Amino acid sequence: MRITELLTTDTMKMSLTTNTKESVLDELIEVLHKGGYLADRVKMKEAILAREAQSTTGVGEGIAIPHAKTEAVREPHIAFGRSKEGVDYDSLDGQKAHLFFMIAVPNGSNDTHLEALARLSMLLMDEDLRQKIMQALDEQEILTLITEKENALLAEESGEPRQAVPENQSPAATHRVKIVAVTACPTGIAHTYMAADSLKKQAEAMGYDIKVETNGSGGVKNLLTEEDIASATAVIVAADKQVEMERFAGKVLIEVPVAEAIRNPKRLLLQAEKQDAPVYGTNAGKQASKSYQDQISESKAARKSKQSAFYKHLMNGVSNMLPFVVGGGIIIAVGFMFGIKSFDPKDPSFNAFAKALHDIGGGTAFGLMIPVLAGFIAMSIADRPGLAPGMVGGLLAATSGAGFIGGLIAGFLAGYIVVGLKKIFAGLPSTLEGIKPMLLYPLFGILLTGLCMIYLISPPVAYINQALSVWLQNMGTGNAVILGIILGAMMAFDMGGPINKAAYTFGIAMIANKNYLPHAAIMAAGMTPPLGLALATTLFKHKFTPQEREAGKTAYVLGATFITEGAIPFAAADPTRVIPAAMLGSAVAGGLSMFFRCTLPAPHGGIFVLPVVGNVGWYIVSIIAGTIVTALTVNALKKRVEE
Repeated sequence: MRITELLTTDTMKMSLTTNTKESVLDELIEVLHKGGYLADRVKMKEAILAREAQSTTGVGEGIAIPHAKTEAVREPHIAFGRSKEGVDYDSLDGQKAHLFFMIAVPNGSNDTHLEALARLSMLLMDEDLRQKIMQALDEQEILTLITEKENALLAEESGEPRQAVPENQSPAATHRVKIVAVTACPTGIAHTYMAADSLKKQAEAMGYDIKVETNGSGGVKNLLTEEDIASATAVIVAADKQVEMERFAGKVLIEVPVAEAIRNPKRLLLQAEKQDAPVYGTNAGKQASKSYQDQISESKAARKSKQSAFYKHLMNGVSNMLPFVVGGGIIIAVGFMFGIKSFDPKDPSFNAFAKALHDIGGGTAFGLMIPVLAGFIAMSIADRPGLAPGMVGGLLAATSGAGFIGGLIAGFLAGYIVVGLKKIFAGLPSTLEGIKPMLLYPLFGILLTGLCMIYLISPPVAYINQALSVWLQNMGTGNAVILGIILGAMMAFDMGGPINKAAYTFGIAMIANKNYLPHAAIMAAGMTPPLGLALATTLFKHKFTPQEREAGKTAYVLGATFITEGAIPFAAADPTRVIPAAMLGSAVAGGLSMFFRCTLPAPHGGIFVLPVVGNVGWYIVSIIAGTIVTALTVNALKKRVEE
């Protein structure tokens, strides 16, 4: 596929009318939408902003390539925009961006589309082409320039690679230094290939041999072999996502963000030639590579290192369980649209399709929820041998009535039983090493976990679980409101952190027990912080910086789609005022939701689940009330910002 099949005159703007980064993104998204290439503008913008949050797509030299791979795109396409004055775009070189290419790719796009998009990224590395595009008089001239350049590139790729060593190469390059590299960016559309092309062009100019593996949307291309790695002087990994690293053990390795390979390929190649980097696999190597991470990655890593072992194991189980919960829960919720009892053949509202949905979501996906939770908790503790005992323990918890709480206990129980078995069997002869994971660990792990669950754990936990469900169902309005206030405040306290996740996990457990009151309160409270901060930036502009006011526009979208983390930028800038305000607003939303007896059978929030909310009118009132309280409290607590 050619680039000009994806870049057409109807999606080109020769003169952008806006001059801020976000407004330029809006303008290009609108161009794609009018062309019929987008199914959902809001989701497209969310995907674009999520990519920008990982690292800027302003690659320097006046170029910006915002891009996203999302279901919001109907078919692959490119929007082009030009600004003669330039736009402050957080570019890597600090310069204004003048040429914008927004790449839109649907999930499941084929390789021919991705190859064409990668080719565009490489063409834009050519300074002469960029200058001509800036001076072009109309859209057709730009298409002609790109076509001519693409033809030349394809002709060059089809011929033999040039091997001549430039006359002005450095003396150090005369022995044909061999370097291998890997490039990868989160979406694998633009930066991956621009970095690869930048390294290859610079290596050719310096007389170096180089092989670059790209980890793009179309998969791994130009895969490095063991022979390539073994013969290399050094390895360069320019990536903003995880790549397979163990193969580089024992090699000098330079690890940098993908943008560094685009901007400073010569420095990286000289550093590789001098082997001025640690050997991967040593403590020094690990420490050096860590220093290259951006601030967000550093913050996450620091927070993760402080987490307790209990929390790490629990989150491993919860993260693997969530796809079953979300997928199964939404399928169940869709079935409820036919009637709450429409899956029951004895009910007058019975519908065969609703029953099929209920069997898929409730009988199967939800049936696997607790075994998967327990299995992956155990696996986090004892590695792979813990998976089978954990899943068996989780299934016993689910079928005995011990439920979610029993599953948690089963996961930790199975994990530590297997850890104990490893110590017990450590003294066996080495000839029996092979039968441990295949026979001894599963046999004794499953047996001991099962016996403990049947005779020790499940009976009392099932009783407690039943008592809790009865209490929640029969509790008075006052107690319900108190519970909603507590859960709501938890959702806003750390906005996606462990306390927020604890409240969310409690809500899922209650859904599993067919009690839908708590989860409705939790979801309402989770929407309130970003919506409240967004409203505050609109009503009380003097309390926020221009950047925060811009972020407030995005926070409306994030709050409406239940992304509590949309309030984090505001909380990070002023935690002592924003967090209490958000907690108060969320507590109000959660308490009111419980007061109005709102229910939510789907394990998610946002506007998407409103059709299945019980007492939906009062549910919306609860969210609006919490939003207003948050905004007013923020206004009362925050100081005026001096422009």
